[in-house]
Amino acid sequence: MEATNKELEAFSYSVSHDLRSPLRSIDGFSQALLEDEGDKVSEQGRDYLKRVRAAAQRMAELIDDLINLSRVTRAEMRLERVNLTEMALSIARELKETQPDRKVEFRIADGIAASCDARLLKVALDNLLGNAWKYTGKHATARIEFGVTGDNGLLAYFVRDDGAGFDMAYSDKLFGAFQRLHAASEYAGTGIGLATVQRIVRRHGGRIWAEGKVDEGATFYFTLS
Repeated sequence: MEATNKELEAFSYSVSHDLRSPLRSIDGFSQALLEDEGDKVSEQGRDYLKRVRAAAQRMAELIDDLINLSRVTRAEMRLERVNLTEMALSIARELKETQPDRKVEFRIADGIAASCDARLLKVALDNLLGNAWKYTGKHATARIEFGVTGDNGLLAYFVRDDGAGFDMAYSDKLFGAFQRLHAASEYAGTGIGLATVQRIVRRHGGRIWAEGKVDEGATFYFTLS
């Protein structure tokens, strides 16, 4: 089973990588047609070309996410003591810089550390805090927390927000690749982020779960051993 899974991962990576080139051609030639021959194409034709470009770019995003998901599974683990508080603070600063006018309060607990692969945990926290930032985007003010609690004798790290939340009836879909509980027209994304986080957590021997309520926010918990 392990060998088969590795072969599937390698196949997925190879196919995804090879699809990039024809997609770039589709997008590039569509753009060239719009720029060089746009005055000869009808308004409806230009709209069709813009739709082709948008679809190609969307597929390119999906392919990039598939490649990144495969890399998470294939990457060699390097365990070390990592200051997760500093990591979360750094990510929070980066998020604030993307939308400096937003009124978001970050509450990041002091002294959180873990034995983990720093690169992979950075990817996981980027996704979790990035999701919290995204799903609080429609609120005038927001609060995002990163902290630690207990779970059957283990440390459970958590990211909590007071944003859009979700219906717990569909919680089993949260960590599936390309599964979305919100329409793409409402919130951007490909639906691969939480699947990536789950793989990272599992590679550390941990588990991840979530609690939420529609329009009242969500909390994502994870352990690392």
